[in-house]
Order: sequence, then structure tokens, then C-alpha cells
Amino acid sequence: MAKTQKTNPQQTQKSSKGSDKILTAEAVPAIVQELIGRTGFRGEISQVKCLVQSGRDEGRSMRRNVRGAVRIGDTLMLRETEIEARRIKSKVTKGAYT
Repeated sequence: MAKTQKTNPQQTQKSSKGSDKILTAEAVPAIVQELIGRTGFRGEISQVKCLVQSGRDEGRSMRRNVRGAVRIGDTLMLRETEIEARRIKSKVTKGAYT
């Protein structure tokens, strides 16, 4: 005899890590101030330091990983501003094959 699971229609499913709180409905602009280095398996990710222009964390300077071409002065549209990228530890700045 198989057990049946009782479901409560008033209970909604929620994500386990609280990511629904972090993501906002709109993107926040941030200006690239400094190119820190390259990371990723082949060096395809650039780590940059950017300054958040508006939103809750306005004026905050943070480290982010960016894929694709990026220059100083470019504007990034960030979907969240709570999470910062980890610092690059090694001296190699162009991936694993240098």
C-alpha cells in the first residue's frame, strides 16, 4: 500500500537559498573603474572594480566578474549588488595556459 502525500493549497514553494530576496525587478547601473585581471579556465572572464551608481548600494565600489569585452568607463547593468566576486589569488592573469 503506497502512502499518499497531503498537500496544503495555501502553502507556496519557496527557494531554499533565499535568492528571491537578492534579485530585484530592475537592473542597477555601475561604472567600471579598474581592470583587475583575467580569470576562468582559459582567461575568458575579466575581473573589474566598479562603482554602483544608483539603488540601495549607491556609491559602493565592488569587484565583479564580467564575460566579454569591457573597458574602463563602461557601464554594467547589475541585477544584484549584494554578492561580490572573490579576489584573484594567483599571479597568473591570463588563465591557466600562460
